[in-house]
This record gives sequence, structure tokens and C-alpha cells, in this order.
Amino acid sequence: MIKFFLMVNKQGQTRLSRYYEHVEINKRTMLEAEVIKNCLSRSKDECSFIEYKDFKLVYRQYAALFIVVGIDQTENEMAVYELIHNFVEVLDKYFSRVIMFNLDRVHIILDEMVLNGCIVETNRNRILAPLFVLDKMAE
Repeated sequence: MIKFFLMVNKQGQTRLSRYYEHVEINKRTMLEAEVIKNCLSRSKDECSFIEYKDFKLVYRQYAALFIVVGIDQTENEMAVYELIHNFVEVLDKYFSRVIMFNLDRVHIILDEMVLNGCIVETNRNRILAPLFVLDKMAE
């Protein structure tokens, strides 16, 4: 099961966070700081899977953006690694460039892909269908 999903820039600032288990706000801040420090301090030659406390971290770097997913011991690391890549491809397909001004849309995309910590959809067209409907209604 996925515990949390983070998008972080190279400066260590969280741009998006989604938790699938309850974590108190003050603990989230500490958790994110430790997770970000662990991932950003690793070299590109090191594995993208990290054992951390009672869960695993799976991360990928895309230019100046890191996507970090916390998973429990039962989740498949490679499946989550591919989920991250699929998520970025969906973002690429929907947005031409700037996504930080459209975080509501990024949340919708993530919600279409992951529900209650479980991967539910990977098909790009099905993921983007609700957004295209929203876009048509806005016109």
C-alpha cells in the first residue's frame, strides 16, 4: 500500500503532498524533511529504493523535481517506480509546461491513479478523461 506521495524541488520544498494514512501535521513536516534529505543526498548512481523506518521510499528525479513515494513492505517497488514514470507522462500529456499553477489538476490526476493508497488506473486516456470534461465545461 502507498503511504504518501510527494513532489519536491531540488531546494527541498514540497510542491505536492498526498497522504493515504493519517499523519499529524507536525509529524508530516518532520517526516517530509527527513525523507527529502535522504533522497536529495543520494547520488545518481545509487538505487532509487531506500529502506526508511518501517517503510520503503521509491523516488525518481525529473530535471529539478523529485517524486517520492512511501510504501509499506508488501508493495512492489518496481510497480511504484513505473507508477511514478506513468504519472509524469500523464502530466506531460496534459500540461504543456508549467504545472505549479495548476495543482488542482495535478491532484485530480493523482486521485484518478491512486485511491486509498492502491494503484487503480494506469491508462493515460482514462486518467485524463475527467479533466478534458472539466476543460470543455470551462470553455
